[in-house]
This record gives sequence, structure tokens and C-alpha cells, in this order.
Amino acid sequence: MDGAGSIVSGCVSVTLGLSIETVTTQAAVILGLAVAALVLVGWRQTARAQPRSHRGGRIPTRRGPVEVEQAPTTLYRRPGPIRRLLALAASGGITVVTGMMLATIVGFAVAWVVITLTSLLKQ
Repeated sequence: MDGAGSIVSGCVSVTLGLSIETVTTQAAVILGLAVAALVLVGWRQTARAQPRSHRGGRIPTRRGPVEVEQAPTTLYRRPGPIRRLLALAASGGITVVTGMMLATIVGFAVAWVVITLTSLLKQ
């Protein structure tokens, strides 16, 4: 065998040959596609609601003062323990996903540097 594993079963022979370079390249492609999908999904979503345009091109102007009505409201209450635990779990999940993305990017960069330097040393 040339460093590749082979599975032989009767008349069927399958050779498994994956190098670190191939796996790293595939991981980088998947990461790039995931980032592209996130950008495309959020492309047209605005952060704030946009006012609808008025037909006829004329924008109405306000004249005079605007009345402000003050209404009583309830006091602030701290969130309960279940809501706080859910927030902790959600932030932990976001942290894990961010860490996995950073680890993939750093791993790809380190693998590329090692492969490049190794090929320079072989010359």
C-alpha cells in the first residue's frame, strides 16, 4: 500500500486515499460556501424597517408641533432563572460555532504554511 487504506471484499476493491492537503482544502471550500450562504441569506434584510414610498413622488410634510402622549408603564423586572440559563446556553453555542470557524481558518493557514515551507525545503 502507498499510504492509502484499501478495503477488499470479494470482487470489489475500494481504495481510500485522503491527504491532509485534500481534507484541508475541502474544509476551506465548505467554510467558504457556508459564509457565502450566510451573506446571500442576509443580503436583502435591513436592520430597520424602511418607510414605504408614497405614490406620486410627493413626500408629505408635517406642519406644526407633534403632540406627545405619556402613558404609565410597568417597572423593569429581571429575567427569571430559566431565561437566563437559555441565554447562557445560546451564547455558549455561538461561542462554540465561532471557535470552530476560527479553528478551521487557523488550521487551514497553518497547513498551507507547512505545505509551502516543506515544498520549498525539498527543492
